[in-house]
Amino acid sequence: MNHYDVIIIGAGPAGVAAASALADHKRVMVFERDLWGGTCPNRGCDPKKMLYRAAELKTATRDMQPAGVRGELTINWPELMAHKRSYTSTVPGGTLTGLHAAGVNTRHGELEFFNRHTVALAGDLFDADDIIIATGRKPAKPDIPGAELLKTSNEFLDLDQLPQRIAFIGAGYVSVELANIAAAAGADVHIINRSETILRGWDERATATLKQAMTNAHIHWHDNIHLESVAKSESGVWLHGEDGFSLNVNAAFAATGRSADLGIDLSPIGLEMTAKGLPVNEFMQTKIPHIYAIGDAVDKTQPKLTPVASFEGRYVAKHLLGMSEPIAYPVIPEIVFGTTEIARVGVDLQTAKADPDRYQVLDQDVSNWYTYHRTLDHTARVATIRDRQTQLLVGALVVGDHAEELINQFTLLIQQHQAFDPQQVLFAYPSASSDLSYLL
Repeated sequence: MNHYDVIIIGAGPAGVAAASALADHKRVMVFERDLWGGTCPNRGCDPKKMLYRAAELKTATRDMQPAGVRGELTINWPELMAHKRSYTSTVPGGTLTGLHAAGVNTRHGELEFFNRHTVALAGDLFDADDIIIATGRKPAKPDIPGAELLKTSNEFLDLDQLPQRIAFIGAGYVSVELANIAAAAGADVHIINRSETILRGWDERATATLKQAMTNAHIHWHDNIHLESVAKSESGVWLHGEDGFSLNVNAAFAATGRSADLGIDLSPIGLEMTAKGLPVNEFMQTKIPHIYAIGDAVDKTQPKLTPVASFEGRYVAKHLLGMSEPIAYPVIPEIVFGTTEIARVGVDLQTAKADPDRYQVLDQDVSNWYTYHRTLDHTARVATIRDRQTQLLVGALVVGDHAEELINQFTLLIQQHQAFDPQQVLFAYPSASSDLSYLL
C-alpha cells in the first residue's frame, strides 16, 4: 500500500493548481489518464485562441478595405496547425516536469476506487487521507442514430487538413468560435441551430450582432432545426432533421455542450453524479467529507472556465491546510472569441434593466468613437451597470475588437469595490483603456 496525504485525480488546471499549492506541505500523488495539463492547454481554449489569431487578422484586413487596405489574406491550414502544435506539443511534458519539480508524485493510467480512501491502478493500491476529483469535462454528442459519425472540438483543433464543407451542431461557445475560425480559413461553414438565438443566456442584442457578423462572413445558419440522424455519404456525412431537412458535408462536429468526464466508477464509494456533475458543498466537499470535487467535474452555478477551476483548486488546498472559510468566488468574466468579440462580467443587462430602481445602465454604441473608428469596427458597443445607491460598478457588457482588454479592466474595478476616479488614473493614450472615463 502506498500512502499519501492527498490524492488528486486529474492533472488539468484544477488538479495542477491544487497540487502546486499543496506540494510544500503535503505528500501528494496526482493521477492522469489522458494528457497532462488537461483540456484547456491541450485541446481547448489555448489552441483555439492560437487558431483564432489567424481569423482575427483576416477579419481585420477585410474590415479595413474601405480605408485603403487591398487584397485578402489566405490561411494555410497545415502551417497554422503546425504553429498550434508548436505550443500544444510541449504542454504534457511541461506540466509533468513542473509537477515533479514541485515534489509531486505522478502516475498515468485508468483508476478504480477500491474504497473511500483507496484507489487502484494496474494492481497497485494507493490510499490517502483526502482525495480530490478534478477530472474535467468532455464534449457531448446528441443522442441520435449515427451520432458516432460526428466529430467534436477535440478533432477540429487538431485537423491535419481543413474539410471544404463543415457543419457544427449547436450554437453555443464552441460552435460560434470554431465556425469563425473555419470560415476564415476558407471552409464552407454551416451551423445547425435548434432555435433562432445563439449563446443562450447572453444579452440578445449582443448575440444578434455576433450572429449578423457571422452571416456577413458567409457562415450559413440553419435555424429551428431538430437534428434526427446522421448517415454516411460518399463525401462525408448526411445530416437529417425534421420537416425534410438534409445537409451533406465533409465533416460535422457536435458542439451541443460538454458533460462531466469522471472516467472512474463511483459506485464502490457511494457517490452519484447529477447531469451537471458532482454535487459539492460550500467547501467543495462531496457528501463524503474527505473527498472533494473541483473544476468542470462539479455541479455548480458558476461558469465552467479554466480560471474558475484553478481558483477552486487553490481554495481546496487552503482548506486542507487549515482555512475554515467557505469558498467565495471573485467576479467572473466571460468572453466569446467570435467573428466579433463579446464579453460580460458581473450583473447582466437583463437583470439590471428589470430592476431600474436598483441599477443604473449606461448602454452606448461606441462604433464612432476614435478607438473603433480607427479599426472600422461597426459592431462596437459598451454597456456598464452601476448600483444606484453606492454608484459602484457592478456589471459590464462589451461588444467589439477590444472586448478582451476592457472586460478585464471592468473586472478589476468591480472586484476592488471602489469608485473609479478618472482624475487619479493615467492610461496609455490612445487605447481602449483610455476610454474608461467616458464609459462609466
